[in-house]
Amino acid sequence: NFGQYNFGQYNFGQYNFGQYNFGQYLVKQCSSRSNPRMALSVLLSMQNLGRFKMSKVLVLNASYEPLNITSWRRAVVLIIKGKAEQVEQLEQLLYPGFPMPTVIRLRHYVRIPYKDIPLTRRNLLHRDNHTCQYCGYAGDGLTLDHVIPRSRGGGDSWENIVSACVRCNVKKGSRTPKEAQMPLAYQPRKPHSSLYFEISRHVRGGVHQEWRQYVIGLN
Repeated sequence: NFGQYNFGQYNFGQYNFGQYNFGQYLVKQCSSRSNPRMALSVLLSMQNLGRFKMSKVLVLNASYEPLNITSWRRAVVLIIKGKAEQVEQLEQLLYPGFPMPTVIRLRHYVRIPYKDIPLTRRNLLHRDNHTCQYCGYAGDGLTLDHVIPRSRGGGDSWENIVSACVRCNVKKGSRTPKEAQMPLAYQPRKPHSSLYFEISRHVRGGVHQEWRQYVIGLN
């Protein structure tokens, strides 16, 4: 029974969640779970959550495979409904005992169709963070280099093409990295999904470093 709580001075209309008013949605969910105090605490806390407006949360499948990136509001709803659990969180609290989530995991496995990532120059440079994989140069004029040269049977694949500056590409020539004594910074791999690029943008931008451990091959 939320009639005893006066929410008059707090405007939750700004927290829209699709077709729902987010505050009303939380009240409904918490009420159905017989936890009105939790709903009250969350709602009263929202007046101070403006700094989290753009916060994102990584959603993992039950198998810990990354599924997508969602808003913190959607993540909170999934947790309250019992459809997900917190895996990583910030120190800041939404309400006592409930930290702001940054990674959540679905409690039940969701099957998703596999979508192949095209092998393009843009995707290769994005995977390598627009950085030469031999010397670390980051800038304009990067080229693509075949780790095992084409003249020696090397093919076009995610595992055999890396970003390289012109100087390193010319220096390496038709040799292998070992022959040229030019070790790669990272072993090239094929991204598992297009989500890899979005996650890497956040991680390389200096935020959500805790996401890195859930993505294979993220440099």
